[in-house]
Amino acid sequence: MAIYNLEEIEKIREANQIIARLYEEVLPPHIKPGISTMELNNIIEEYVRSQGAVPATIGVGGPENPYPAASCISVNNEVVHGIPREDKILKEGDLVSIDVVTNLNGYFGDSAITFPVGEVSDEAKRLIEVTRNARDIGVEHMIVGNRLGDVGNAVQKYVEKHGFTVVRDFCGHGVGKSMHEEPALPNFGRKGRGLKIENGMVLALEPMVNAGSYKVYVTNDGWTAVTKDGKLSAHFEHSVAIIDGKPVVLSKLNG
Repeated sequence: MAIYNLEEIEKIREANQIIARLYEEVLPPHIKPGISTMELNNIIEEYVRSQGAVPATIGVGGPENPYPAASCISVNNEVVHGIPREDKILKEGDLVSIDVVTNLNGYFGDSAITFPVGEVSDEAKRLIEVTRNARDIGVEHMIVGNRLGDVGNAVQKYVEKHGFTVVRDFCGHGVGKSMHEEPALPNFGRKGRGLKIENGMVLALEPMVNAGSYKVYVTNDGWTAVTKDGKLSAHFEHSVAIIDGKPVVLSKLNG
């Protein structure tokens, strides 16, 4: 498990700020009916490279089935790792979850967001709100003295209180000098269990929340995870450093 100093954390923050600008400034005008997920991916890749960074998801997974794109774009019942396609066109009422990882001079940023496409159902609005809030509540629990189980428990309790479920098959993780580092950070758990949170940790907290069952499966492309019952899913992620005993969100714009 890596412990980072303030200079290293600043470099991780810079990698995350590229994604923050993408989500706050670059992408919103393009999230509308009629655009393909591949078009969104191309906008993402062009912007990331224009900032001197590399999209870190390209080629992940090794030679047998390397991930082919600069982003993961998952629509509606797709949970995570949706592969962008020219023939996947966003429609009014869709939910689109976007997950981007950047490599800026050997330091990694990782953040995800779910956008509504046009006007969405009340359930979809609530799912977005609950997932975003669950992430933020999890961040609040990332303090020295707590354990990772305290974080996962807070996320899970909030989500389930609102009638939704947290995905078990995928979880958060350390991030810094590589995309995925120890420790694993589940979005569920028991208070007082798991690793103690320490200063210098950098963790990606990323609740994936389903409107129905938490069960998911991976489709034939070997990447795209979808809800087993076909119901909606949402995904929000922040990269968070622990500094002076408290969480500092590196992937929030100007954070």
